[in-house]
Amino acid sequence: MARSRVVLGDLRVQVLERAGGGRSYTVVWPDCTVDAEADSYLRPFEGSGSQKTYAYSLVDHLRWRIREGLSTETITMRDLHRYMGAVGAQVPMPYGQPWRVPPQRPYGASALQVAAACLKGFYLNACASKGVNGELREALAVTRLPTRVDRDRALLGHVKTSMTANPLAPKRPPRRRHPKMLPEGAKVDLRGVMNTARDEMVLQWLSDTSLRPGGLAGLHLMDLHLRENAACGECKGPHLHVCHRWGNPNRAAAKIKPEWKVADGVITGGEIYRASPAMISSYFKYMTTEYAKYATGHGMLLIQLTGPNRGEPWSADAARGMLRRAGRRAGLPGRITPKAFRHQITNDVLDVTNGDSMVAKAVGNWASARMVDEVYGHPDLHSPEFTAALQAVWGEDE
Repeated sequence: MARSRVVLGDLRVQVLERAGGGRSYTVVWPDCTVDAEADSYLRPFEGSGSQKTYAYSLVDHLRWRIREGLSTETITMRDLHRYMGAVGAQVPMPYGQPWRVPPQRPYGASALQVAAACLKGFYLNACASKGVNGELREALAVTRLPTRVDRDRALLGHVKTSMTANPLAPKRPPRRRHPKMLPEGAKVDLRGVMNTARDEMVLQWLSDTSLRPGGLAGLHLMDLHLRENAACGECKGPHLHVCHRWGNPNRAAAKIKPEWKVADGVITGGEIYRASPAMISSYFKYMTTEYAKYATGHGMLLIQLTGPNRGEPWSADAARGMLRRAGRRAGLPGRITPKAFRHQITNDVLDVTNGDSMVAKAVGNWASARMVDEVYGHPDLHSPEFTAALQAVWGEDE
């Protein structure tokens, strides 16, 4: 990293297009030479979403490091804590010279966790490969006692005696037990302000499933098995296969990456979501009108309906923007996001199943029933059961 007269913005993330439509990310200098330390750390993440996330987090840190006149050989744990403070952890010590161009905001809680993981992995890799800065390596390679959750997640958890820890990671705030739901009556109000059959379908599909925007925008027509007893044999009712693809032209990609394949023209695997009759109805309305008129043969489900790229795939960001604008037209409070639909259906399923977290887990394709319990398993403060329990404790039920 011994470069002289480096100015802000010299380092940048380079996107590399791979055969088959995949993308890789690395860090390069103005003369297009690859930064060896960054590339060595990022290369094992190739083919995953983590590589892109870590690349942008790492380039921000390397720009700061240059401003501070530091290198892998000289940087200390105090310097790394100072950097975490500069990007948002708010530790009480001098931050150093400014290097981020306003109006970039401080990192939020999730971004700080990502930055901490990125920095720990980067310096452990760089220091080990160069055989330098043993003091920093020792400070980063700390461990902690396993928690009950760690043991539950391990097949042989009872033999675990320690877990890796990250001294750079800020303490997580307590999990918010009341995730943001849709405003009361939002689905009806939004339905009244939708301008196209495509937007109506997006609203219906988000309302009746727990689809994430990347998974929805990444759907191909072949992923849709909207008739009973589909040839895949994985679900008797109408359903969707959400498959992680790096080669989508709109760059939409599913968050979860279970294996999938196509055999004899039939897709199997991926995440499976059940499809409601209303979803199927909105699909056929869209396909027989706007899709039939504008689609350009790429095989993806959602398309742009206006502008010079009409007929080309529609992006996840465009779907988010559509919902945000629709919420304003409907006069709804706050920002309407796809995540709110995902929270809402999980909460609604828990209500109608008397709190069955296993059903809610399956409906939402959540990682675990425990997580569903922690986030959504709160009592309804206005339910008859809750009121009756309080009245009994208060002695008012006699």
